[in-house]
Amino acid sequence: MALLTWDSLVSLALPMAIFLLLVDLMHRRIRWASRYPPGPMPMPGLGNLLQVDFQNMLFTVNQLRRRFGDVFSLQLAWTPAVVINGLEAVREALVNHSEDTSDRPPMPVYEHLGFGPRSEGVILARYGKAWREQRRFSVSTLRNLGLGKKSLEQWVTEEATYLCAAFADQAGNPFNPDALLNKAVSNVIASLIYGRRFEYKDPRIIKLLDLMDDAVKEESGFLHQVLNAVPVILHIPGVAAKVFPGQKGFMALVDELLAEHKMTRDPAQPPRDLADAYLDEVEKAKGNPESSFSDANLRMVVSDLFGAGMVTTSTTLNWALLLMILHPDVQRRVQEEIDEVIGQVRRPEMADQARMHFTMAVVHEVQRFADIIPLSVPHMTSRDIEVQGFRIPKGTTLFINLSSVLKDETVWKKPFRFHPEHFLDAQGHFVKHSAFMPFSAGRRSCLGEPLARMELFLFFTCLLQRFSLSVPAGQPRPSDHGGSDFLVTPSPYQLCAVPR
Repeated sequence: MALLTWDSLVSLALPMAIFLLLVDLMHRRIRWASRYPPGPMPMPGLGNLLQVDFQNMLFTVNQLRRRFGDVFSLQLAWTPAVVINGLEAVREALVNHSEDTSDRPPMPVYEHLGFGPRSEGVILARYGKAWREQRRFSVSTLRNLGLGKKSLEQWVTEEATYLCAAFADQAGNPFNPDALLNKAVSNVIASLIYGRRFEYKDPRIIKLLDLMDDAVKEESGFLHQVLNAVPVILHIPGVAAKVFPGQKGFMALVDELLAEHKMTRDPAQPPRDLADAYLDEVEKAKGNPESSFSDANLRMVVSDLFGAGMVTTSTTLNWALLLMILHPDVQRRVQEEIDEVIGQVRRPEMADQARMHFTMAVVHEVQRFADIIPLSVPHMTSRDIEVQGFRIPKGTTLFINLSSVLKDETVWKKPFRFHPEHFLDAQGHFVKHSAFMPFSAGRRSCLGEPLARMELFLFFTCLLQRFSLSVPAGQPRPSDHGGSDFLVTPSPYQLCAVPR
């Protein structure tokens, strides 16, 4: 009986092996196409998965770039991918071919987590009618709520006052500013979405930020990448929920806050915030199968705006304060400009930017040097395109190496050092470079860029107007090297904020 079982297994294994080999050959046939980008030789079934360090993917990408050039290919299991490096190639892909590179690759993890199909949200959704409708709504609603206007500026300035008060509460003692920055930026997003802010000690905002931190770590981990590349594993019941509890918990809290918000909504009144405006669109869309407005899509839009809007801006501010304590000469020059243009009593305003050339240069240099999302969010081609003479077929995942642009040695004088003079001309006037693209470029560029720029300038100038920041006495000098995940954060550090 055992012999028969063994024979049966052998007879089954052979055709299965042949089948898998044929499937693998079918997926790697793309590599034999004319003018397909070069890349490392993939292994059967796994492709280049074992050759990519997902904990430090940027290092892998830069190593392969040295071998294969600015445009090279990878095979992630059965998923073909091309990595785009350098200003010219990135601009060609995202700007010249903006329509054809605006799609997103499949993200099976999110669907198995119950986040909805790829048509939902504004960040990971497929490029098409539904995405355009959602992005148009988000941009216009944020504008209606005050983005780019004095009303939202006052909102941000008021939150900056709460942040400064929290810094003052530290009484000049050493502390890590990360949590306070997260809370301040979260409150700006919460004000836009929910029409409310949270006290810094409110358990809800503490829980939300803890879950967000867990979700970011899960998203940038090796397992997340492998499960997207080999989604068959996700069909094992309960795998996604057990592996990604932070992301499940974050979405549950989003649902809870939305349910609470709906109970206070009065449809007869003008919308108080983005959630109200979206619910108005859901009401209008009833009976219209062509509309993308739904309760399910609302939770995805809210989570996208909250997640992306909070994490990136607070991380950049965290880098800004670290770089100020590491470069006290730069900090003094910023404070001198603040004293000259604004003084120490009046609150900073966006209009002050026009006369604060050095401060603007510092804010931009923080974004360039910090380089917080070096490989951006993956794109996917929706038709065959050509970049730098290489043919990239439809359905290919694109990894855009923004770090190769922000630290391009042919563009920046000191690409790997913090050097605000990168954004100043010979007369000391602020200048912006075409290679400055921390918000990406093309149709998928960050829709929250105007809000982020407002927050960065107002929070940064308010803090430096009120405090002198320094490395705590007796503590070693912090490192200016960040982590190597999807989101590059500073290594934990402490500072002292002494009132000026």
